[in-house]
Amino acid sequence: MTMNIIVIFDIDGVVRDVSGSYRRAIADTVEHFTQGEYRPTPIDIDKLKSEGVWNNDWQASQELIYRYFEAQGQSREQLRLDYKNIVAFFQARYRGTDPENFTGYICDEPLLLSPSYLEQLTLAGIAWGFFSGATRGSANYVLQGRLGLQSPVLIAMEDAPGKPDPTGLFATVRLLEDDFDKSSLIVYVGDTVADMYTVERARQTSLQPEKTWIGVGVLPPHVQETTARRDAYAETLRQAGAAIVLNNVQELTPRRILELVS
Repeated sequence: MTMNIIVIFDIDGVVRDVSGSYRRAIADTVEHFTQGEYRPTPIDIDKLKSEGVWNNDWQASQELIYRYFEAQGQSREQLRLDYKNIVAFFQARYRGTDPENFTGYICDEPLLLSPSYLEQLTLAGIAWGFFSGATRGSANYVLQGRLGLQSPVLIAMEDAPGKPDPTGLFATVRLLEDDFDKSSLIVYVGDTVADMYTVERARQTSLQPEKTWIGVGVLPPHVQETTARRDAYAETLRQAGAAIVLNNVQELTPRRILELVS
């Protein structure tokens, strides 16, 4: 029986560097709603995301605000944070204030892969697509607007529950698989604990034992500034289930993919 090989990519931290955009917007938002008393560091944000349930950056921002005030002796019930206001402030920083065009931090995100890399996968007979917690507009801004991809397979925030729920991963596979009854190797490439947990939950809940689920970790650029931090982050991804951890997504060549099941 022929095996399908499917590679599905997260976007933030894998396709684009969001350390100066999404993560900067988190820090801005937390600082604003704590009246300038607390601005989380990149390490603070990584520590929160290492819990594996804060893939949504709006919710992550709210959680960091809550935790700051709890440390000051205030309860969540007392605070009554308005989530819609948090989202609106975050989006004004990340997306910008122009309702018709992106003008915020999103405009300055460095790309971490090239279209030619995806072409190599296609030439090798490997299907590929994207499953991301980013909004569809934000995801398509980079996939179509900057990488020039034509109608890429994408499951975004609006299409599925947040990670580590594997529903969106399953949906992406269905869009990519010619014959869903075939034996398949499915590789999900992500940069967070939640991404690796998503693969593990897919493995546990899939009703198709002929499918092999593998998580590949990628180190986002902001953790590669020091060896100690890089190594610690890599170990966190491995403990969360990553089969391998790479410095950049383009290291996941067709040959490397085949080695995952050899």
